[in-house]
Amino acid sequence: MTRLGLTRAGRTRAGLTCVRGFTLIELLITLVIGGILMMTAVPALTTFKRNAELTSASNTLISSISAARGEAMKRGMNAMVVPSDGVNWSSGWLVFVDVNRNFTYNASDNTILSQNTIASTLTVTGTNIASGGTPYILFDASGYSKTKAGGFTPVTLTIARNDVSGTDVYSEMRRLKIAQTGRVRTCKPANASDTTCSASVED
Repeated sequence: MTRLGLTRAGRTRAGLTCVRGFTLIELLITLVIGGILMMTAVPALTTFKRNAELTSASNTLISSISAARGEAMKRGMNAMVVPSDGVNWSSGWLVFVDVNRNFTYNASDNTILSQNTIASTLTVTGTNIASGGTPYILFDASGYSKTKAGGFTPVTLTIARNDVSGTDVYSEMRRLKIAQTGRVRTCKPANASDTTCSASVED
């Protein structure tokens, strides 16, 4: 009986599977590799987030400008895009049809859309009629970019990050170019002197 019991116990022990865990060295190596991968991924994620914010702001502004031009041609009267606070594009903007033809946003005008303040890390500036104390963008009934005085004018809006410096400034920037014909395109300037994005490709 005793011999039989020992035999059974021996068989039971022989049937057990030995499970080996991680050693301390293996665990440390895994942690080090994981840390390196995370350090590599963080800059890429930051760049992705920045590009996403720029693209979103750029696309939203282009859509607003296109909406203003489309409404001007559809209704046969001037349509405008102006900063929400009347001064700063970064505060957001309004798109409206200038029903009373006074080149100013009033309650009687037809509001097409309004855009809230953009991300605080972005700054929007303009040239020509889109700059100064009362910046604006104006399209006439034919869809042309005009001044309040009636002249044709090209306009550039620049969306830039205000939390970067050095060479990153231009890689983290988008320009919206509105031609006199009213057509709008977006591009990324190559450097400070590339005001027309001639040295860069379409974004």
